[in-house]
Amino acid sequence: MRAVFGVLSLLVVVLIIGVLVKKQLGVGGAPAAAPVTSSGVTAPTGTPQQQVNQVKQAVEGAVQQARPMPADEDKK
Repeated sequence: MRAVFGVLSLLVVVLIIGVLVKKQLGVGGAPAAAPVTSSGVTAPTGTPQQQVNQVKQAVEGAVQQARPMPADEDKK
């Protein structure tokens, strides 16, 4: 009897994992046109090469920005 419950519980766990994997991979569903994250940011679109170029441009733009200088408290 214990073995039957063990096998059934294992089967239920495998079933639940299968459903979660199916949800994560998006199998069987139509892809959204422009998915939006919970923070309101749209997901990247285009080819992977275009995405890489966009990231490079964003990083270069962030590096070029001047940082604000902290107030010098020694001069007071």
